[in-house]
Amino acid sequence: MNKILKPFKAMGRGIYKVLDKILVTPISKLVYSIGKKLNNESKIEKILNRPNVMIYLSLIFALIAFYCIDSKAVTLVQTEAEVLTNQPVTVKYNSSAYVVEGVPETVDITLMGRKSDLYLAKRLGDNEVVLDLSDYEASDTPIKVKLTYNKPINSLTYKLDPSYVTVTIKKKVSSLKTVSHDLLNLDKLDPKLSVKSVELSKNEVVVKGSQDTLDRISSVKALVDLSNSDFTEKGTYTVDNLNLVAYDESGAILDNVEIVATNVSATLVLDSYSQKVPIKVMTTGDLEDGSAISSILINGAETHTVTIYGDQEELDKITSVPVTVDVSGQGSSGSKTYNVTISKPTGVRYIDETSCTVELKFGEAKQTTIKINSIERRNLGSGLSVNLAEVTEIPVQVIGVQEVIDSIEAEDIKAFVDLTGYTVGETTAVVQIEAEDQRAQYIVTEPVKLIISSNTNK
Repeated sequence: MNKILKPFKAMGRGIYKVLDKILVTPISKLVYSIGKKLNNESKIEKILNRPNVMIYLSLIFALIAFYCIDSKAVTLVQTEAEVLTNQPVTVKYNSSAYVVEGVPETVDITLMGRKSDLYLAKRLGDNEVVLDLSDYEASDTPIKVKLTYNKPINSLTYKLDPSYVTVTIKKKVSSLKTVSHDLLNLDKLDPKLSVKSVELSKNEVVVKGSQDTLDRISSVKALVDLSNSDFTEKGTYTVDNLNLVAYDESGAILDNVEIVATNVSATLVLDSYSQKVPIKVMTTGDLEDGSAISSILINGAETHTVTIYGDQEELDKITSVPVTVDVSGQGSSGSKTYNVTISKPTGVRYIDETSCTVELKFGEAKQTTIKINSIERRNLGSGLSVNLAEVTEIPVQVIGVQEVIDSIEAEDIKAFVDLTGYTVGETTAVVQIEAEDQRAQYIVTEPVKLIISSNTNK
């Protein structure tokens, strides 16, 4: 009990010392000076010399001082201001019948008053900002409404930013929408795993909102988060209570939409797809004149494969993993070894090797010409067709060491033209070459003439 009363006793002693200093002592000095001027028989002196008179006078002056301070007639505490930012707005309205648009999520409150009152206001934490629309009905005309603040301390003054908002109240309607799924955080899934299938427990959900908002809905998605720590190996998983989101045509989330669904779950099947593909060495730059590549060794062997992981449809498109080495100025040294980084091709999520060594050996360059009879047309615009203006063979100069060029046949060389951006008319295009044997160089010196026409029926 003494521990509980100890702070109050200390407070009482402190108050007594203050009152003694600012009231009792000055009054006593005043009485003493008056007494000196009066004779000993003075009635005033006799009254003031009574034991309880000084206490009563001190109490009266203390009450007067308290009244002056409390009524702010005397200001002993400095007035300050405090800004409370990002305070949530509570909207009161008939949420089952109406939708309100234009309400800010948060506002700023500037509180002004004594420092002690500001401290209490922040501690109480009851800084509620209310937008009361209880008496309003639906209308297509926007209305300007005042925000109110539930002051926890009445002695404070306040200002809201904004203090007025313009809102639109619309009737709430409902509609049935098809729901599909979206995969989130695919980069956080084990790179050796892939999503084989996702099946939702519901194909349709009810959405509620204003009619114009529902008309803007392009899709409703159930979000499947792949960062789940349970997804550690291939198998079948059930994910409950999926978050549902409505999107417009641009892919933006529509916030003012209520999606009615008690629990949409997903059955998720994870699998692991992989395949082995060879490393393909590509070169850039020009060798010394008269030099050519005689052999290419990858990690000491003529061929080397790596294992790639990803979605099956992406892996089916990949026949090799390219690496590039710069051969500029090489040839006279006889050989050159490179340490090469292996980058993941597009669609590959994991690769079991990230580097390799490539050794190139060089020899004397020879040259031969191989004629190509067919040219592949790539990236031709829709509704267009193309023909060669002159039916002719395409001569391809092949440069390499004798052993290499002797092993290359016409069917080993693929010629093509890239027709991206080409339109109707007669034109020319550069012939490009693809070949499996990268030890040789392939050069086509002349472009081909093409006639591009429209397939549109007249």
